[in-house]
Amino acid sequence: MGGAGGMPDVMLLAAGLGTRMRPLTFTKPKALIEVAGKPLIDHVIDAALAEGCSRFAVNAHHKAEQVAAHVERLKKGLPDIAFAISHEKERLLDTGGGLRNALPLLDTDPVLTMNTDSFWLAGEDRPISRMVDAYGQGDADAALLCVSPDHATGYFKGADFLLSEDGTISKTVGRPVVYAGVALISRALAAQGPDVPFSLVRHFETARAAGRLRGVSIETGWYHVGDPGAIARTEQQIGELV
Repeated sequence: MGGAGGMPDVMLLAAGLGTRMRPLTFTKPKALIEVAGKPLIDHVIDAALAEGCSRFAVNAHHKAEQVAAHVERLKKGLPDIAFAISHEKERLLDTGGGLRNALPLLDTDPVLTMNTDSFWLAGEDRPISRMVDAYGQGDADAALLCVSPDHATGYFKGADFLLSEDGTISKTVGRPVVYAGVALISRALAAQGPDVPFSLVRHFETARAAGRLRGVSIETGWYHVGDPGAIARTEQQIGELV
């Protein structure tokens, strides 16, 4: 199913304009904004590396040259890890379109997508492995990482789905959860979609409607850094843990 050690290839979503993070994103892409002394994208990569992921694709659009330069530095610092850039030069493709565009750079089935504005501390939990296990049961086209609204640090929009005891995600049965920005998606589903920018939500709803959407809860602190004020709040909470 996966790559090295059975782990999926990872699509890091770093192309967005970061409008809610302005004015910081006027000069720097959101994924490279530092939190606790480290760019956001590096926090996400470290968490994936801690579980054995070893192949990454990064999409780039806003301040793409900075993202590409950072990826080159990562290649030099992590010579045993594969990194590739998926340039979205003409237009921003959104999360679903960005994933489909990057599929030629990803070898595994399923593939893992990770937002680069939310993370957990590397080694504090192994939710990706649990997602792989949940997907591997054979009755899912996608598995989502979920977090309870009261544990979704920095996220204020309320629940996205209901998660049942057996891991099924629906709109009718279970406890409220927030989508935590990480999704394991079959290649067949990832390849679908219109020839216009579209969100990964389209894939989630397709899987949910077919009864083939599963969820896994994160069991450690989860941090969403969506605006400048969230940086200090997140750093304070991380500082209290170390």
